[in-house]
Amino acid sequence: MSDVRIREVGPRDGLQAEAPLAVEGRVALIEALVAAGCRDVEAVAFVSPKAVPSMAGAAEVMAALDRSAGVRYWALVPNARGAELAAAAGVDALSVTVSASETYSQKNVKMSVEESVTAAGEIVRLWGDGPVDVVVSCAFGSPYEGDMAPAAVAALGRRLLDGGATSVTYADTTGMATPRRIDELIAESGPDIGLHLHETRGTGLVNAYAALEAGVRRFDTSVGGLGGSPFAAGAAGNLATEDLVHLLDDLGMTTGIALDRLLTASELVADLVGHPVPSRVAAAGPRTRLAAP
Repeated sequence: MSDVRIREVGPRDGLQAEAPLAVEGRVALIEALVAAGCRDVEAVAFVSPKAVPSMAGAAEVMAALDRSAGVRYWALVPNARGAELAAAAGVDALSVTVSASETYSQKNVKMSVEESVTAAGEIVRLWGDGPVDVVVSCAFGSPYEGDMAPAAVAALGRRLLDGGATSVTYADTTGMATPRRIDELIAESGPDIGLHLHETRGTGLVNAYAALEAGVRRFDTSVGGLGGSPFAAGAAGNLATEDLVHLLDDLGMTTGIALDRLLTASELVADLVGHPVPSRVAAAGPRTRLAAP
């Protein structure tokens, strides 16, 4: 059993901020991540291709994947129609976004927070007994309303669990989290949560460490550190999977993910998107790699 469970979100969250890639390239990336040991992969999103062109062809991606590898494939869905398409494509689990920020919710999904909670409940009922993780965006602050009260954010999470969600993940969408604010939310919510951290202000890894110290064992990360929200000015990419795995390896905490193979996947995604990735470990290499003579 892994000490820390990582959900790899690069094929969805990472690539949705990039120019559209061919289905074959997206599948190759997912296969490289699976070969590295990733067992929870957010592979696709069933959203409007007009709104998110990079996520077009989700059903084709799912159809091309090898389903014998013991991997749980996740899809982001915004509504019941998306959940129906995900079910038809053979997706294993769903992620759904509800924002803690009213203004961000309106800009991101054109729904109020209350309407998003209702939509999440409809998705849960449609999906039945399958896993549905609700990601609470702007959990540590909004570029529009500022800081979020930890008690209110945790209360929203509990409401979503009471509505049938199987788990809740709190997202630092705008990179406003700090270790202190991580601790404050965990004090209100308890450690049985997921965290989705961003590197906007270079605090993603230190926030992950603070969460580990407080008992959190679930994290969303993106290969290469790709990603970011188009609805939050200055929001940089996600915490890089290889950066977190590199730290966890040194701490003696297992993930089931092989760092060398993960770095191969990171090189692949850099080639696919046509630019260097933000990951520090991808740039510098692991700390134990010897310099060439």
